[in-house]
Amino acid sequence: MKKILVLIDYSSGFSRQLLKGLIRYSRENEEWVFYRLPAYFKALYGKEGVVEWAKEWKADAIIARWDHEGTNLLSTLGIPVVLQNYRKRSPYFSNITGDYIGTGEMAARFFVDRRFKNFAFYGNKGVVWSSERAEGFRRVVDEVGGNYYCFESKNLEGVEWSQTHVELEEWLLSLPKPVALFACDDNFALRVSQLCKINGVNIPEEISLMGVDNDELLCNLSDPTISSIALDVEKGGYETGRLIDRFFKKERDEPFNIIIRPTRFALRKSTENYDIDDEYIQKVVKHIEVNYRSHIDIDALTKMVPLSRRNLEMRFKKEMDTTIYQFILRCRVDYFSHLLVTTDRTLYDMALESGFVDCKNISRTFKKFKGCTPAEYRKRHQELSYF
Repeated sequence: MKKILVLIDYSSGFSRQLLKGLIRYSRENEEWVFYRLPAYFKALYGKEGVVEWAKEWKADAIIARWDHEGTNLLSTLGIPVVLQNYRKRSPYFSNITGDYIGTGEMAARFFVDRRFKNFAFYGNKGVVWSSERAEGFRRVVDEVGGNYYCFESKNLEGVEWSQTHVELEEWLLSLPKPVALFACDDNFALRVSQLCKINGVNIPEEISLMGVDNDELLCNLSDPTISSIALDVEKGGYETGRLIDRFFKKERDEPFNIIIRPTRFALRKSTENYDIDDEYIQKVVKHIEVNYRSHIDIDALTKMVPLSRRNLEMRFKKEMDTTIYQFILRCRVDYFSHLLVTTDRTLYDMALESGFVDCKNISRTFKKFKGCTPAEYRKRHQELSYF
């Protein structure tokens, strides 16, 4: 029976989902023995002590979050080593990594669609997953000519947090409002939410807030609740187990990278806002976002505001850079794409739930917005990338 030494924290939602996928692979295939070495062991005996313990226990593989310094010690074990990215990717061992730049771009486009002009990023200083998310976020902001603001802190716990929270507070208060703020993960987003609450900054009216990981505990501890980008982490853990197994079976001998990609937005109250100057268009947009899965008649929308149909359509196009009809379609397609990657229901059922009456043209409509067919989209998000 193979022995797997686990040296990663399981306090975060990301780590728990990763381990869940790894254990599921083991149970569905060959049962492995897992052991998580207590955190204090490394503090007491150092990295050398951890490596010596792994040798004594006769570990067959290690999954760890390990500082880049000292990775040469792990090579002395002569077993598969998989590192969860933190400060940088390892050039020597397998990595559990992600499409961090793509995640940042995804967040920026979300806010661009909501017509924001001011964009802010709050990151974890000196770690690859944060710096690359910032890079992707800024790349899109620069493309659209938005205003970009950034703040990073080294740590959020204990003394470090008490020393930096004043600077973060000052930065938040100095941001032009309204602003779209993307935090590098849900933990950082929760800190923003807490400081906004203390200082009377309204979310989402003044700050529209988005995190990453969709850690439901953290996101729902906030008032208002925090929107987040969901990652298919459990599938990443499962794939990690599968590739480690290939090492055991001598089917692979080269290190691999597991690329965990973003799958969807888990939308909550922290992003229920658009940067729209026209109060009538703001009202219509909010109505559409709540009711797009039902029949929406443009004449009925006209009755909500003191505008003629032509005037409403013209002002909507000017403010949103799209027509009312196309905006409704986009809302439906976005929800349809969410169902594609979170359920195994038929296209017909999902189309009806998303608000499409004419289901025959769903594939053509979907491809127009997403660049691929529904079947291709589902397959793309079901297959985890690795190399």
